[in-house]
Amino acid sequence: MSVLGYLGPEGSFTHQAAAGWSAGRADDSGRPDRLAARATVADVFAGVAAGELERGVVAIENTVEGYVVPSLDAIVGSATVVAVDEVVLDISFDAFVRPGHGELTEVTAHPHGLAQCQEFVRRTGLVPLAASSNAAACRDAGPHQVALGPTICGELYGLETFERAVEDFAGARTRFLVLAPRAEATAALGRARDRRDGPWRTMLAVTPVVTGPGVLARITRSFGERGVNLSSLITRPLKAVAGTYVFVLTVDGAPWDAPVRAVLDDLVRAGDALKTLGVVPARGELDESVHADVDVAHVPVGSVDASTEPTGLAAGLLW
Repeated sequence: MSVLGYLGPEGSFTHQAAAGWSAGRADDSGRPDRLAARATVADVFAGVAAGELERGVVAIENTVEGYVVPSLDAIVGSATVVAVDEVVLDISFDAFVRPGHGELTEVTAHPHGLAQCQEFVRRTGLVPLAASSNAAACRDAGPHQVALGPTICGELYGLETFERAVEDFAGARTRFLVLAPRAEATAALGRARDRRDGPWRTMLAVTPVVTGPGVLARITRSFGERGVNLSSLITRPLKAVAGTYVFVLTVDGAPWDAPVRAVLDDLVRAGDALKTLGVVPARGELDESVHADVDVAHVPVGSVDASTEPTGLAAGLLW
């Protein structure tokens, strides 16, 4: 029996993602995984690196709150752990209380959970209190607290539902990475290619050796010239090196695709340090009809809309 680690405790969104991925694999192989909760994201990475866990599952990106920084920094910093698959999960938060609770003064959840339920926090006037995970907030909820978490946590931890679906934005999703030892990645991806999984998504860490004006333009230009879609680009500081940053790129395609390979060759020839963080089948992709529903309420406050403000556009963008 294989051991699959996840950020616990039982009932967390990551637990649900791990259980779903494990069930799909058991259908193929007939071998159920033993799910093992870990206290932190770092513990999941350490377990995979040490061989205590065959695979690990961590959240990497939420459609409302963006990248999960502990997971991102851990995969950038790991020499021996990479992503070989992903799970996409719909996210909704219920608010729970202890039976017979007293006066409610606090609301507790993982920081990403609190950030996704800001209107509920504002409306109730409760003091926000961060927890290590949403499931931990529900498990440890005191008689004066409202805990935010997945619906399953109510039954798991003997809580009463105070209010359902308290998230600010309906339809939020979180992507979770399935982690494996780097030494096993080639074989795992080979099996996925045999199953004809895909389309593919690649995560890269690019650290320019020579920095200065135009470095980012040079890197992104290579993708455009090769016809490779760069779907995400963020920066993280290089640990303990002041003023130096690593670009974390998400690419639509796989390293064995000729256009992607050409981009990688361009970056290496330019002297950049290049590291593959993961190659995964792109699960649960949104179709184009979803984008048609995005309206002005979803863009940053103060944005200039050229369709409604045809004049003075430049002046508006300056401020």
